[in-house]
Amino acid sequence: MEKSGLKGIILFRGVNNINLDAKGRFAIPTRYREELRVSCASQLVATIDDSEKCLLVYPLPEWEKIERKLVELPSMNKQVKKFKRLLIGHATDCDMDGQGRVLLTAPLRKFAELNKKAVLIGQGNKFELWDEETWNTRRDEWLEEESLEDSDDLAPELGSLSF
Repeated sequence: MEKSGLKGIILFRGVNNINLDAKGRFAIPTRYREELRVSCASQLVATIDDSEKCLLVYPLPEWEKIERKLVELPSMNKQVKKFKRLLIGHATDCDMDGQGRVLLTAPLRKFAELNKKAVLIGQGNKFELWDEETWNTRRDEWLEEESLEDSDDLAPELGSLSF
């Protein structure tokens, strides 16, 4: 985890293979723990991803920014209402304990089909938590798809990036 030059924003990056214990706890990798203790007092929020079978794990301040934006969306729109129900409805406070472990509720584990072996993927301001087998399958599918260079339907936001 690195602090960027953007006002001390914390960036989570990398792929971390982790295990869930019998109680549904996983350990945050050591390299992230101290910054999470300092930046959010070890308070995290886990919720479901609306498009994949994985969980999103946010430091509390990052989740609160997203939650505020979601709450301000018009509730009369059917899609917005569904989106709010899924993301806010499944949002669960998860405190990191003194050993860096986070307890996931049974409904969250069931949604993401999490078993013993899992993968924690840094995504900038949050983590994605995947069942290891599901992650490997999806990653391989994405790698087999056309490369970004060959894609005619590249999102405009990605067009300006060069790697």
